[in-house]
Amino acid sequence: MSSATNLRLLSWDCAEDPLDFGAFADTSFLPLQRRAATRKRAVSSEAVQVRAVDKLGVGAVEGDEKARAAKKGNSNNHSDNKTVKIMTYNVWFREELELIRRMNAIGDLIQHHSPDLICFQEITPNIYLLFEKSDWWQAYKCSLPHKMAMERSYYCMQMSRLPVKSFDRKPFLNSKMGRELCVADVTVGGSIELVLATSHLESPCPGPPTWDQMFSKERVAQASESLKTLGAFRNAILCGDMNWDDEGDGPFPLPENGGWVDAWAELKPGEDGWTYDTKANAMLTGNRKLQKRLDRFVCKLPDFKVESVEMVGEEAIPRVTYVKEKKARREIRQLVLPVLPSDHFGLVLTISSVSEDLIDHGPETTLDV
Repeated sequence: MSSATNLRLLSWDCAEDPLDFGAFADTSFLPLQRRAATRKRAVSSEAVQVRAVDKLGVGAVEGDEKARAAKKGNSNNHSDNKTVKIMTYNVWFREELELIRRMNAIGDLIQHHSPDLICFQEITPNIYLLFEKSDWWQAYKCSLPHKMAMERSYYCMQMSRLPVKSFDRKPFLNSKMGRELCVADVTVGGSIELVLATSHLESPCPGPPTWDQMFSKERVAQASESLKTLGAFRNAILCGDMNWDDEGDGPFPLPENGGWVDAWAELKPGEDGWTYDTKANAMLTGNRKLQKRLDRFVCKLPDFKVESVEMVGEEAIPRVTYVKEKKARREIRQLVLPVLPSDHFGLVLTISSVSEDLIDHGPETTLDV
């Protein structure tokens, strides 16, 4: 793997990346430290085009890559598919910690659960290359062509086995971290339009001198903007790493009377649903206790029923460990810890379409970018 790629993941002036909440949990466990200002910057709004402008706005795979991607995405006949399974996973861009084994484990989860749609966060060029060579990859159409994936430092990415009308990306203008809303417009059962969006909302990034750079205002605004954008579509889902802290950010800003539901809260009331959990994830042993429901599915689905949501990636990878140094007073202890697929747990949502007789398809809506 390229050492340059391995070192360019962070692209804002924050010494630590709280995507794994290391800033709160344990600075000795941080994936990366501050890099020189000359390193490659985060993706800008000028660098996010994926295909030439059409009805949904921003960019696509060109030439032969476009043809190959379309062939992949439409290789399976889903015309009779009334049940859709969707996975979201922050795969953790810490490349020096058993990257190949961790990505293989995520691949095993993909093959086991067989999701129709996948939303990834914290994909890096090296992770893209590993996934691209995996057996499961050939069944999907990817939202990012190879060339663009190699040029960006880290990013969200979507995969689909369903017929894809378009993949789009809408940068958040208030983001200091190059964050954006990624949107896939797919067809279910041959006729039902489903718009699936994912994002990695602004991360808390506390640092000196004030240690209060939580970026809650930006995060709340990004969530609200995403829901407003998706509200124009009849069937829409927003998922991903929301970096959401209910204590600091307040309730997730679901529009009132808009038909939106939080899948976990709806189906598993009373269950914590912590997808970042330093107690349950033994790989994070020694970190300061932190338990948050960072990753979520929120849905507006009049033509579907939300059937189930489950957490995945909670088991350690068999026979794989790593050594973590932990400072304790004046001593440095070496902890031999298990390795899990990621510092986050993933989520898998299953939805099913209602009877065709009950479906009242509204007019097609375009994404205003």
